[in-house]
Amino acid sequence: MINHNREILILYNPESDSQRRTVAYAKSVTPHVKAYSFADYTKSNLPWIRILRALQLHPKDLLDKSNPYYQEHIRGREFEEDGWLNILSRNPHLIKSPIGIRGNKVVLCCIPKDIYRLQCPDVIVENKIAIY
Repeated sequence: MINHNREILILYNPESDSQRRTVAYAKSVTPHVKAYSFADYTKSNLPWIRILRALQLHPKDLLDKSNPYYQEHIRGREFEEDGWLNILSRNPHLIKSPIGIRGNKVVLCCIPKDIYRLQCPDVIVENKIAIY
């Protein structure tokens, strides 16, 4: 899952205006942006395991609990971790927010401007004096 520090990888729902704004903000951070629909990214659980570990979240935490499908089919049920991972990989439309990845840093973008948390500092501070 580690990608280059100059590149931002975004997983998102392209049908959501808010999530498309996240991609636009990412392009203001770096010209090297790869954006993938959740549905097109992967059907495997392994990338999700790595993303969840980096975010320190449980698979259930990524799901939009207000989604009608979630309410009808998942709410109130408990699954093992593998079951939750299968729900994630097979129902990517349930993921509530875009996920940004830069280098080994992963951010859940609850609002579009959260992508700025992946911004690399342009100014290096050495001995409390900024070097440009």
